[in-house]
This record gives sequence, structure tokens and C-alpha cells, in this order.
Amino acid sequence: MHASHVMHELKKLDHEAQFRFFGGDYMSAEGGEPVLHYREMAFMGFLEVVLNIDKVWNNIKLCQKDILEYSPDGVILVDYSGFNLRIAKFLRKKAPHLKILYYISPKIWAWNTGRANKIKKLVDDMYCILPFEKAFYKKFDFEVNYVGNPSLDEVKSFTPSSDFREKNGLSNKPIIAILPGSRKAEVEYMLHFMVSILPGFRDYQFVVAGVTNLDAKYYENFRREGVVSIVFDQTYDLLSHSEAAVVTSGTATLETALFEVPQVVCYATSFVTYAIIRALIKVNYISLPNLIAGREIVKELIQDEFSPPNLMEELKRITQNIEERNKIIEDYKKMKALLGDEKASENTAKLIYKKLKQ
Repeated sequence: MHASHVMHELKKLDHEAQFRFFGGDYMSAEGGEPVLHYREMAFMGFLEVVLNIDKVWNNIKLCQKDILEYSPDGVILVDYSGFNLRIAKFLRKKAPHLKILYYISPKIWAWNTGRANKIKKLVDDMYCILPFEKAFYKKFDFEVNYVGNPSLDEVKSFTPSSDFREKNGLSNKPIIAILPGSRKAEVEYMLHFMVSILPGFRDYQFVVAGVTNLDAKYYENFRREGVVSIVFDQTYDLLSHSEAAVVTSGTATLETALFEVPQVVCYATSFVTYAIIRALIKVNYISLPNLIAGREIVKELIQDEFSPPNLMEELKRITQNIEERNKIIEDYKKMKALLGDEKASENTAKLIYKKLKQ
């Protein structure tokens, strides 16, 4: 989604711009030539990558070969560091004339901070979306650009659907949104825990944010008539109509905060993946609202703490305690102010266009 908006803004600056990409449906809608859909590349966790290592390496080789054959003026890498830094290293050696531009910095401030030196050598220009990243890279004598946050742009420009409840067959009960993630592994780990607390919230309806790139039949296992509903690709509408949310750690935690919906952040993965993460991680929080604020403004239930009793306790706290709800919403407003008013996609496109014209 974020890459597609940069493409859109680049086309405004250069009507003859051509794109070839590894991405998804939003990018395809902007035109250009898709090479591989991201659903073929989305593996979450160390163990999952190891189990699919042949596919991962084949995707990397395909990308390397395709870029050399296409011979573009520049390559824009978007997040996804494990894949993209390998591509950058390959291109720096095999096609040193290419401009290598990086949108949405890898989260190297969370672990293995020494990769900043590697990025500095491989990348011509970096466009960051979190305000503290500029100061982080400055420690490594690398000047990067803070362009604003694209999620903030998205939320600001969104208009809620007035008939959201009606068209999705939802009742007038207050809604608790369930955002289990967009990768199959995330959904499988998270969703059954998230809906296990239904008996404690009979005055609410739970609505799961499904994504169409996963099999719809899987979500149907969790549907409960009048109690648990599923909506597909309507996350912003869902959040704009919700009283509270249970959210898998990721960008959705920031989006939930920007809609000012009190939330409980959850994360669990395989034992092997979590053991490695725990040994490497260098930050105190995993959710974006807490990382941006530099303190806890939303509760995080991670691995062993992510249990039905703990989830029920925290969800009751943010649905039934008015003072607690008001405090979270006030903290959201302060966090939002830290992001500023920059238009991320537009700023990034202008910087990319300028760099490619040099």
C-alpha cells in the first residue's frame, strides 16, 4: 500500500515513469509490471524462514536476475530488510551505477544496530517514517530523511462508511475489533486466543479484520452468529466504529492509535523464533505507539503473557474504566503530535525524483 502511493506520486512528477516490482494488488493498480506477489514472500519468524529456505533463496535469485535484465534507473527498497539488504549488496557489486533508495527503514534500532554501517555503504538515500530514526542514524554519521508517516496520511484522508454496520450484518452492540495480522502464521498463532474470551464480553460484538490474501474459509472457523463477525479489507472502517481493539503487534497498532481506539497489543510466535528474538532485541517495547512515545501507553501481552485470563483482564480495563480510556486517548494525541504533519508519500516521491535526476 505504501509503495503504491509513492508510485502514484512519482507518476505526477514524471508522466513517463515506468515500474517493475515485487509487490501486491495496490501496486498493480498503479500500473507497471508485477514480477512476484508478496504473498509468495511473506514468511514470519526465524523458524518459518528456515522451513521455507529454498523458496526464499529462489525469490532472491529471481529478483537479482530480473533487476539486472530490466536495467532500471533506480531501485526502491521498501522495509523487509532480510530480503532487501541482500538485494542491495548484490546490486552494489553487480550494478554499481544504480541508485539504491530505501523507503521505510528496517527496524535496526531494535536489534543488530551495527547494520546501520552496512546500510550506509549500500544505500544512496534513506526515507524514514518514524521520527526517532533520524537521530538513530546520525550516531552512525548517516544523514537520512524523515518524510512523515504514511499511516498518518492514510488515516487523515479516510472517510468512514456510514452504512458499515448495515452492509456487514452487524448489530448495534459496541464493537471490539480483532486485528490478528495479515500473514497466515500470525493469524494461526493469534486468532484462537483472541476470540477465546467471548464469555466475558456478552454486551459487545467481536469483529475480526480479515484480509483477502488469506483463505476466507480459515476465518469462517471463528464466526459465531451475532457474537463474532468477519469483515474483509475494511480495517479502517472497523476501527472507526470500534470501542476497543485487540491487535497483533505491527503497523496495525499505530493505525489503531491514530483512530484513538484503546487497544491491547498481543504477540506470540514459535518457541524457537521467540527465543532468538528475546536474545537479540534491544528495545523496551514492541508496539509502535509505545516506541514512538518512548513509554508505555498501551499494554503489551507478549508470548507467555498472552493468555486468555490476561487478555480478558486488560480488555475489561480499557472497556469499563472511563479514566483509563481517557488517559490512553490523551496519550494517543501526544504521540500523534510527535509524528508531525508531513505527507510521507509525496515527500518521498519528491526526494526520489530529485535523486534520480542528479
